[in-house]
Amino acid sequence: MSVLTMNLGAHSYPITVEEGALARVGNCFSLRRRVLILTDSGVPAAYAQAVADACAEPHLVTLEPGEANKCPDTWLSVLRIMLKAGFDRSDALVAVGGGVIGDLGGFVAATYMRGIDFYNLPTTLLAMVDSSVGGKVAVDLDGYKNIVGTFYQPRAVLADPCVLQTLDARQYACGMAEIIKMFATSDAAMFARLEDRSACISREELLCAALRIKMAVVEADEREGGLRRVLNFGHTVGHAVESISARQPYPLLHGECVSIGMLAMTDGEVRRRLTRLLHRYDLPTAFRCGRDDLCAVLAHDKKAGADGITTVRVPEIGRFTLQKESTDDILGSCGEVISFL
Repeated sequence: MSVLTMNLGAHSYPITVEEGALARVGNCFSLRRRVLILTDSGVPAAYAQAVADACAEPHLVTLEPGEANKCPDTWLSVLRIMLKAGFDRSDALVAVGGGVIGDLGGFVAATYMRGIDFYNLPTTLLAMVDSSVGGKVAVDLDGYKNIVGTFYQPRAVLADPCVLQTLDARQYACGMAEIIKMFATSDAAMFARLEDRSACISREELLCAALRIKMAVVEADEREGGLRRVLNFGHTVGHAVESISARQPYPLLHGECVSIGMLAMTDGEVRRRLTRLLHRYDLPTAFRCGRDDLCAVLAHDKKAGADGITTVRVPEIGRFTLQKESTDDILGSCGEVISFL
């Protein structure tokens, strides 16, 4: 068992990483009160039920899975459920699911009565190493990701690697894309171990290595004023690809879009090493779309300012740079990765 601590002063919280920890969720989260448990039908029902069994007064809300529910309408509907059930500021919300449920649940908790206790129990690899920690909560609006949101830290996070056994290969690969992202920017040694097919890395070790990178960045820059932008490696182009892909017959998942986005921000040997590693997990390394479509989405990037978009580039594995770039600069980097129609 590993218990990591996100050190944020009054907003510090524990992150428990342990095989089988779901069975003792009542020891990790304060649940002897009224608790809204937010999940979706794509998550095995036993996971939310384990949380409900530990609650004094559980209220289970199960949504349909998918990014479509990460929207203002669903946010309002959950708030109305809580209001009707008589939730007050002493109550809590537990998110049991992937990034969509965690982001939505966190935003509900942050805004109901100006904030109630929020606990996160991620059930996907991607959510465990990325969205469940750090306090970024949001919903999408009019096809643009995470446009409406805030920073709101959970009281605690529980990552049980055992729940990954029910995760399909495509979702697992999406989590690996985020882990590869973190090692590419900040841990050359772990990146090399992933490249080494003979290396034996336990799930707990992998999770903790990625989490420590995320935690160090968040602790130094909680509100994304500077350093925290390193976590956006692959996300500038990746989010644009995700928005465009959502309108296509077979949309890509978030981690798949990050995979493409990372390659767009690299070149030379770094791009070659990334491509080989991403292929090992069957992650996509190319995309086709209209140039105007990509430009339009990039114009709404949250990192955009009058002087350009703040991008993250990786000139060598384990090292990153932050720089301002124009849309044309970014599009010029996409050759061999994005083919324009």
